[in-house]
Amino acid sequence: MSFSAGPAAAPSADDHSPQLSDVGRYGRYVIQRFVSKARTVDQPTFRSLLVEYLGHEVHDLPITVEQWPAYEHVNVQGALDVVLTEHGDHARIIGVAGHRHHGPFGIADLLGDDRFAMHGPRPGNVTRISLPSGPGGDTRECLRVALLLLGDGDDRIAVLFRGPDPESGSSELTLEIVAQHPAQAESFGRRLRELALKHNVYRGQVVSFGRSMFGERGSLLRFRERPTMSREDLILPTATFDDLRRQVVGVARNSARLRAAGQHLKRGILLYGPPGVGKTHSVRYLISELVGTTVVELTGETLHGIREACSVARTLQPAMIVVEDVDLIAEERSHYGGETPLLFTLLNEMDGLDEDADVIFLLTTNRADLLEPALASRPGRVDQAVHIELPNRDSRRRLIELYRGNLDLETSRLDTVLDRTEGVTASFLKELLRRSAVVAADRDKQPEANTLVVTAADLDTALDDLLDTRNQMTRAVLGYRDEPMDDEASF
Repeated sequence: MSFSAGPAAAPSADDHSPQLSDVGRYGRYVIQRFVSKARTVDQPTFRSLLVEYLGHEVHDLPITVEQWPAYEHVNVQGALDVVLTEHGDHARIIGVAGHRHHGPFGIADLLGDDRFAMHGPRPGNVTRISLPSGPGGDTRECLRVALLLLGDGDDRIAVLFRGPDPESGSSELTLEIVAQHPAQAESFGRRLRELALKHNVYRGQVVSFGRSMFGERGSLLRFRERPTMSREDLILPTATFDDLRRQVVGVARNSARLRAAGQHLKRGILLYGPPGVGKTHSVRYLISELVGTTVVELTGETLHGIREACSVARTLQPAMIVVEDVDLIAEERSHYGGETPLLFTLLNEMDGLDEDADVIFLLTTNRADLLEPALASRPGRVDQAVHIELPNRDSRRRLIELYRGNLDLETSRLDTVLDRTEGVTASFLKELLRRSAVVAADRDKQPEANTLVVTAADLDTALDDLLDTRNQMTRAVLGYRDEPMDDEASF
């Protein structure tokens, strides 16, 4: 009988006795570490790059620091894109690796001792983030963190770009600038600000603040589509409509003439009235009219962004700041002022703008009684208070015509419907038409039909349903009160 020798079995993990194969493994490990260490020493560091680029005196050069809020990231990138294009082949972008575990760092750190140079941030791949640059999904590729080397000869500038980084707690965009001639660094910083303002993507757009500092896709400001509405889409009494349009659109269209005549452009408009009467609809109409005006919307949890909104509006005039349901901040305390209600913060910001600032503050409220004391103690902030009333009979007729849309609506008993809807809101009538369509669709057993016919009986059935006692809460959320409420302030 013969036996063949198989391969030697590998030692088990629990076997710590020396093996001949261990010598080879250890030798390969030592060689790999030696090669890796040797090649690492030969790799350029940020210190070596900066010294080679700016000269050995770089340690003595002053550092110019420029900072922007997070929402300006996309605009600063636009400014840098212009500069990079101008420098062409004399511009170099170097990515930064290994910086996440070292906290905030600057150019002074990159020029630090050998230990930081070896174990701190090091040259790596360039990383970018796609940020919104306009409505409809437009984006711009923006640097996250990088070192930029711009120019040659005696005109050399190094820029450390650090974008907002939520993971490290950084909520600002920071640029540190070093130049062979210190005055060049300051001049470069000023030019970047000018370019960022000139190419600002928010100018003339409708934007709103996100819930958190880093909001939607890394941006504090979110783009909104500008609504498209005609005069016929806004059902208001003629006098009310004329007052509102004159104060908002009229001043905007005649701003140059008014300014030349020494008249102030800054104005505050308050729309007040019960829920569901069309205040938000009125705001949408005004936004649609003010094409080319920057609109900043503040609602709900974003009302704490009052100061940021005012800063944007001041920078991007002509502008309008929309604060819906401003009564929600009548007693809420400001994050900035401690014991100061947010409403007073808003009023202070309104007062702080120059009189000739082409900025509109458009405020809406369902509870004007909560605002009246504050507004009375701070006169001059609101120039016009416009009461949006419950629709009268003629307005209700026009609203039904508007909300019917493509419905084939029988109007033989429309006068009866108008009689029964005294005191209802526009929201109530919109829901009435929708329910009438549902009733008609449920009655009509021909779902393949292309048209939907709403009969007078369908309309009566829907109205009976809405006015039934079991729908008292539904009527309340639609803004309709079974008994009149005295909740309007006496402006």
